[in-house]
Amino acid sequence: MRKRHKREKFSVTVCGEFFPESYPAFRSPRRSRGEEDPLETELRLFCACMRWAFCRLLEGASRDEVKRKGQELFGLNSRYVDDARLKAQAVLDSQKELLELEIEETEKKLGRARKKLGLAMKKPAKAEEKGAPPEVIEKLHLTVKGRNSRVASLEKKLAELEAHRENGTIPKVVFGGRKLWKRVCKGRASREEWRAARRNRIFSRGDETKGGNPNVKVTYREGEFRLAVTISHLSERTGEDALGRPKMSRAPRVEGRLWLPEKHRDLVRIWLAVGLPYTAELIRTLEGRYTVHLTFDLGGIPEPDFSRGCLALDTNPDGVTLCNVSASGYPEPWPEGFSIPYPSNLGKYEGEFQIIPYPNGFLYIRIPELAYASGFRRDYLAGVLAKAVVDTALSLGKPIALEDLDFGRDRLGTNKKFNRMASNFPFAKMVEAVCRRAAKEGLSFKLVPARHTSTIGYWKYAERNAVPVHCAAALSIGRRAMGFKERVTEELKQRLAQIKRGLAQQVSPDRPREGEGMTRRVKAILERLDEEIPLHNGLTLKRQEAFYSVWHDLRELALTLR
Repeated sequence: MRKRHKREKFSVTVCGEFFPESYPAFRSPRRSRGEEDPLETELRLFCACMRWAFCRLLEGASRDEVKRKGQELFGLNSRYVDDARLKAQAVLDSQKELLELEIEETEKKLGRARKKLGLAMKKPAKAEEKGAPPEVIEKLHLTVKGRNSRVASLEKKLAELEAHRENGTIPKVVFGGRKLWKRVCKGRASREEWRAARRNRIFSRGDETKGGNPNVKVTYREGEFRLAVTISHLSERTGEDALGRPKMSRAPRVEGRLWLPEKHRDLVRIWLAVGLPYTAELIRTLEGRYTVHLTFDLGGIPEPDFSRGCLALDTNPDGVTLCNVSASGYPEPWPEGFSIPYPSNLGKYEGEFQIIPYPNGFLYIRIPELAYASGFRRDYLAGVLAKAVVDTALSLGKPIALEDLDFGRDRLGTNKKFNRMASNFPFAKMVEAVCRRAAKEGLSFKLVPARHTSTIGYWKYAERNAVPVHCAAALSIGRRAMGFKERVTEELKQRLAQIKRGLAQQVSPDRPREGEGMTRRVKAILERLDEEIPLHNGLTLKRQEAFYSVWHDLRELALTLR
């Protein structure tokens, strides 16, 4: 089963642009190459140090050994070398974690591929018995050949991954990007572009005792932000301290103007005034421009307080459904005079941001472009939606309850329709945007498993509250976050009995199709429900929410009766 990471801390990253103005007057004859300026040299040395540290970590070198040898080889200060080691360690840890995920996903894909191969192998024989045309039989044999190729490919990949796990190794890492390297091999990208991608960044951790960040320092004076980058390879050795460590002269800096988005300037200004640490990463683009990523740690997530209820959220491809849940676990009407303001930064076309109200504390915020927008436009719309949701929760004074869906790669197979939906579904962006906005505003939230929430909403709350299934699903998400059990009520039992009587009356001597009579599948589902329903209410909350619970059969029943 896929492991989930519990996010105990959240951070916000501000992207800006650096315009260097003053450079050191001299160059290093040993470190510099050609006509590159000292800042480009520092970036190249840092990236080389990171790749070198990655190889040393694979060999089992210690931190002290990496720092000592890294300073001698690359001429960087100890903090830069330690930051390069941290970046290399992060790459190594992520590759080890991804190895386990890749094995798990490949095993699931291989199981599905073998099942489809078995089904495909039966079809040619049946077609020959029925006297099907030769072209149909040939097409079925081609399908079997394709399925065989798919199984063989997955078996080979799984064997390679398991060999890495047994030997304690990881798949080959390509610094600079595997996709770019493949483009270079095919002649679709130049080697200069590849080399530029391998020497284009520098990373520096924050330190509260050294004014926020000692190597990449941001300041604010006279109404503008300034950035100073330490060029450590230009410092010279002046002696040794009592522990035998080298003493270095003061390193020069590259200074210049830093542009930041207007909406983040107040945050950065307050952060600098308080003297809190921040992490900085400087990246040089192919056009020679410098982008800066400043990351500020927002601290831990406050524990949600459900004494007043919560604002439950159900995500959809084109928006979200909100439900105002009371402390008793039932929908609560919106306060008098409540309204969600139209975002001032939208206005491309009419109907871009739609608010669809429903009775009893339900509403739907719909942004149609979310379903098909791509790239930065989708991220922007997700941020607009997150601001509306968080502002609503703040006005109500309630925490947010969200669903924790999983559309991992192991779910993707050969079903093109599902693959397209799962890949384009902006769920991750929407949930992350809401969580980050809530953490930034100091608002608590809780992620709960989404299993069976739509089924529970369909059978228990949709008809009772006269709302669509998505609204009812939001209510079940809020109740789950607050710890309520979803019991099988007498109303639901009567509804099932009515369905059973209606299906029994529609039985015909012909072959009834699903939804028109008591088929074998419907009969089997109803028999299982007769056994499960009397036991369901006495189960624990965890067993009630299990995959193969009574809600699984109720979902199958709802699908067969559509």
